[in-house]
This record gives sequence, C-alpha cells and structure tokens, in this order.
Amino acid sequence: MMSLYAVQLECLVATWAIILLLVDAFSPMPNKRLVGYVAAGFVAVALLYSFAIQPIDNPFFHGMFRLDPFALYFKRLFLLALAVVLLMAAEFSPRIESGVVEFYALLMLCAVGMLVIASVNDFILLFVSLELVTITLYVLASYLRRQLPSLEAGTKYLILGALASGFTVYGIAYIFGTTGTTNFDRLADLLHSQTGAPSSAFVFGMLLVLTGLGFKIASVPFQVWAPDVYQGAPTPVTAFLAVGSKAAGFALLLRVLYAGLLPVSMVWNALIAVLAGATILYGNLGAIPQHNIKRLLGYSSIGHAGYMLMGVAAVNALGAGAVLFYLGQYAFTNLCAFLAIIAVTAATRSDEIPSFSGLGKRSPILGLALFLSMMSLAGVPPLSGFFGKFQLFAAVIQRAQVDSSYYVLAAIGAVAVVISLYFYLGVGRAIYLQEAEDASPINVSTPMRIGLIVCMVAMIGIGIFQRPLLQASISAAKVFSLK
Repeated sequence: MMSLYAVQLECLVATWAIILLLVDAFSPMPNKRLVGYVAAGFVAVALLYSFAIQPIDNPFFHGMFRLDPFALYFKRLFLLALAVVLLMAAEFSPRIESGVVEFYALLMLCAVGMLVIASVNDFILLFVSLELVTITLYVLASYLRRQLPSLEAGTKYLILGALASGFTVYGIAYIFGTTGTTNFDRLADLLHSQTGAPSSAFVFGMLLVLTGLGFKIASVPFQVWAPDVYQGAPTPVTAFLAVGSKAAGFALLLRVLYAGLLPVSMVWNALIAVLAGATILYGNLGAIPQHNIKRLLGYSSIGHAGYMLMGVAAVNALGAGAVLFYLGQYAFTNLCAFLAIIAVTAATRSDEIPSFSGLGKRSPILGLALFLSMMSLAGVPPLSGFFGKFQLFAAVIQRAQVDSSYYVLAAIGAVAVVISLYFYLGVGRAIYLQEAEDASPINVSTPMRIGLIVCMVAMIGIGIFQRPLLQASISAAKVFSLK
C-alpha cells in the first residue's frame, strides 16, 4: 500500500489520460475545447491534492524511487505546468486538424514521465522516465503534420534526442561497469569510501550521462535544437518544453550530481561552471537578432539554463535552493508569456514580433501580461525573476569566497543580464510604443483571463513576498545535505 501511496499522482494523471482516450474513441465529444478545460481542471485538483501528500524518508521499489520533499516540489511544479499547458492546448485546439483529445492525452502522459523523474534515485529508472518524456515530446513537436515547421521541429528533436539518449545509456553502462551499481545512494557511498581519483572509465561514463542531461536542459554545446524546435512546435508544446522539460532536466541533473556524484564534485564542478558561462553568453547573444518571439524565447531558455547552471556549479546549499526557487518562479513567468502568445497568434496568425505591435491598446491584459513576463525574464525588480537571479548570484559569490575563479562566472552573468535587457525591451517597445496595422481588439476567453491573472499575480507576489516559495525550495534542497 505504501508503494501505491508513493506513485498515486502518477497513477491519477495516467488514468485520466487513458479515460479521455477511451471516452473519445467510443463516444467522440464534439466540444474539444471544453474537454481541454475539464482536463486542466482535473490536473488543478490533483495539484491541490498533492499538498496533502506527506514525504517519506525511505525509498521505494528497491531503492529506485523517492518521495522526499525534493520529489514533491518538482511534482507540484510539473502539475502546475501541465494544468496551464492544457488550458493553452484547449485554446489552441481549433488549429489542430485532428486528434485533439489525443493531443491532451499525450501531454498528460508526458507529464507522467516528469512526475516519475522527480522521484528518480537510480540510473535505470532515470533512463526509462526520461524516454517516456522524450518520446511523447517527439510526437507532440510534430503534431501539426501539414505544417512544415512543425515536421521540421519534430524531426530535429527526434534525431538529436535519439543521439542524446544513446550517450546517456552508454554512460550508464560505463558507470555500472566500473562501480557495479546504478543506485544513487549506493554509488555515493562507494565513491565516498574510495581513496584517490576515480577511474578514467568512470569519468568517461559520467561525462556521457552529463551529455544526455545537457541536451534536456539545452546547455552549450547541446543547445542547437532549442531555437528551431521552439519556433516550429505547436505553442502549447513549446511552453511545455520551456517549463516542464527544462525543470525535468534540472531535477535529474541535481539528483545525479548531488545525490550520486557529490563525492567526486571536484571532477565535475569546474566543467559545470565553464558550461554555465558559455550557455549564458550563447543564449543572450543569440537572442539579439531574433524577430520571431518563440525563437527569441528559445534562445532566452538557453540563457536561463546557464543562470541555473551557475547555482549547480556553486555546489552549496544556497545554490541548490536557488535553482529550485528559480525554476518555480520561471514556470509562472514563461507560462504567462506563452498564454499571451497563444491568444495573440490566434488573432494575428503570426508569431513574429511585429505582430505584437500595439498589443497594449488592442488587449490591455495581454499587453501587460507579456510585458511583465519579459521584464521578469530580464530580472527587473520587483518581479520574481529579479529575486531568482539574486539568489543564484548570491550562491556563486558565496562559492567565490573559497574559489576566486567563480567571480569570473558572476561577472559573465552580470554582463549577460545587461545584454538581455536589449531584446526583452524590444518586445516591450513593440507592445506599447509601436502602432498596429490592425488595431481591432483581441478577445480573451474567461479561462485564459483567469490563467493570465494567476500568473501575473504570482510573478509580482513572488517578487515581493519571496518567503513561501523560498522556504519550500530550501526545504526541498535539504535532502542533499549540502553546506
């Protein structure tokens, strides 16, 4: 019974996805948009229910699965992302020619993989859950089968994702071959008891696993897929990639590095720091010339992965908590941006930045939502993005007291923040300072309006009252026993 208690959220979401498929197969529902709203409402209820679930210290399923505060933090984050993405999918449904309910079900099954990822404590379960997420995203990215950009996005994601999966499983084989275990706890104990540097075969396996995880979070040099896939995929899928998939990648990265490989942190922390600096610069410099807002957010996503890698590279309790806090506020910010983008593109049939000109007059709520999202991504106070970046920089500065080379990483991050203001304010200029060719108002449905208001209140509220999310992130990060 305790094992069922540990996986109840996964079972709830998977069961609901199967019910949707069966009902639509035997009695097709004419109002597909309403189905999406109902699915989003169910997931919202599951999110509220998750706060009644208590963490358990002991692992389940032969030590492969954990239900600790870290797992619950990410499960709630994934359910939040799924609920809002299903709302987006419902609004987007008129643009899907066929298989709308299947689209909802695939999003939910993808989220099941993410929920499992939050609890991963073994390389075998890591690979299985990662593939469940990745394979469903291959299908979702190319779901608009008659549109070449969507097919191109799905193909690129499939080819590069398959390559990354190959690296991951090859690395797992090396780690198992050199240590005799795939369990994170036993691996950490074994590495802690060893004297001297780890073997070259083990280090090679570790680097291969980090290659696969680097693809998931879109860090340099594994980032080339992100802008193309973000631009070509259906917008709800792009939002799920930006929020859910990226959070899943960082959940795995933190588990692997801090739960399994912490005793050999001297081997990987310098590499993570270098990748963080390179990723920050690539993402922010690459976003400058972009004219498509989804592509711009693709480069932005790369840059933000670099900021979060700063917290990972710090290898301290402040850094781990900062990464979790950043992911929490980043979810609200990105979801708000994509909600606005879906509403605007439904009216303009374009996701080029000039199509957002005059949005502040055409729809004040959409203009405000998108503008606040851009400013939060830029790190402008008092929005949540500012405090998120502040926490990450504080973690790096704390580490710099021991290793002065981290000051260079902090300086790179600071320069990139200034650079990012240019392209984020460019979107703001289009919203409020440029005139639209078509000045007709843009209608916003009630569910979308509710979603936008919730996300905007969260962005402003977390920026001013950081304590609740900060305490939750610090509590979740305590499972790694960092100093």
